[in-house]
Amino acid sequence: MRYFSTRGQTEPVAFQDAVLMGLASDGGLLIPESIPQVGEKLDAWAGLSFPDLAFEVLSPYVGDIPEVDLRRLINAAYATFDSKAVVPLHPLKDLYVQELWHGPTLAFKDVALQLLGQLFEYILEARGEHLNILGATSGDTGSAAIAGARGRSNIDIFIMFPEGKTSPIQELQMTTVADENVHALAIDGTFDDCQAILKSIFRDLPFKARWHLGAVNSVNWARVLAQVVYYFHAYYAAGQKPLAFSVPTGNFGDIFAGWLAAKMGLPITQLILATNENDILSVFFNTGRYARGDVKFTISPSMDIQVASNFERFLFYRLGENAEALRGAMESFAQSGAFHLDDGAPIDDLICAQAVGREETLATITAVHEEEGYLLDPHTAVGVAAGRALRKGDEPLVCLATAHPSKFPEAVNGAVGAPLATHPRVEGLAGLPKRSTPLPASEDAVKAFIEAHGRR
Repeated sequence: MRYFSTRGQTEPVAFQDAVLMGLASDGGLLIPESIPQVGEKLDAWAGLSFPDLAFEVLSPYVGDIPEVDLRRLINAAYATFDSKAVVPLHPLKDLYVQELWHGPTLAFKDVALQLLGQLFEYILEARGEHLNILGATSGDTGSAAIAGARGRSNIDIFIMFPEGKTSPIQELQMTTVADENVHALAIDGTFDDCQAILKSIFRDLPFKARWHLGAVNSVNWARVLAQVVYYFHAYYAAGQKPLAFSVPTGNFGDIFAGWLAAKMGLPITQLILATNENDILSVFFNTGRYARGDVKFTISPSMDIQVASNFERFLFYRLGENAEALRGAMESFAQSGAFHLDDGAPIDDLICAQAVGREETLATITAVHEEEGYLLDPHTAVGVAAGRALRKGDEPLVCLATAHPSKFPEAVNGAVGAPLATHPRVEGLAGLPKRSTPLPASEDAVKAFIEAHGRR
């Protein structure tokens, strides 16, 4: 399997090179030359453990890692989770919640980033190379990326986060890690500022090559690929029935993984895109207009995003895999902050979307706890609310639970009226020394920091 850029101006690369490249050199996102069809294999995969299922789903996309090594990397990644099922389904009265938060940092990002850390180390050791990872986070990606890379001798990791705009727990998970190869950068701006700096630095090809920069954000294809697996796992855990999914969405990577699973042959009847007040994606799927607005800071901060980095992958396929048309749309968006898809066809047959506000989010947390004794974090509550509003048909509905409630105790405890949002890993952060570097929202400032602290 080889990978090419959505913008059509990067030479195709093999899987290992795609992992290290992250963002394509032409500024686009890497996608596979074809989408493997696995519908005829679904019955044969029934009963597999999560690591074994991950091997089957990932293998057609890899090709340049021996099977025995790929299995070892996958097994090592998911040995860090505290559930044997890795991503278990929890039944509520009218839907399932798929708990994606059993990894080291209590967030769904661990599912991909524990594997990505293993892949990075394997590839770098084989090549005798060192990687400087640059990432941007609205909350959970940073801590999960740090957990996957900390202490690795052939990696330094630099994570930008918007100072004061993640939850306190998310910030502690990034800033209390003492490993010397970890650098937490508190940026004076928004997540979109962090993401813009990241993309601009990756477009500086001489700088990227000189410092051997790699990406852990969901621009990295391996992250999206790892997330495809839990859609398949839900299918088996729910009894091999066609499913609808509700997906709390910020950067579009999680729901794009579900879209990809459906294209591979998994029987998904509906993908419900759930956003908070930062509704650029829900507006697009309801009107065809994709327009940047001001970031609103909410109780679900991981979705406080106005530019969804993985949206370009979906748009490439929606435009008939036409790289020239894709470049035109992205250039229009870069120049004016908007573009309008108006070709007379439905936006997508699978994806529908709804924004959920603060009051409805809190009311959903309250109601689910009162009725079923189950705690939702604010992001998952957005997914549950949108899923209940938009579901159609009789298929079981699975809502992706993207974080443990303890990461957002103020909102959750306020909604249920008791201090219930706790977890031993979160409690263990109290009193630990913090280490971060404040920087302006400046590409030059971030580059200077990498030059001062990175290794070649």
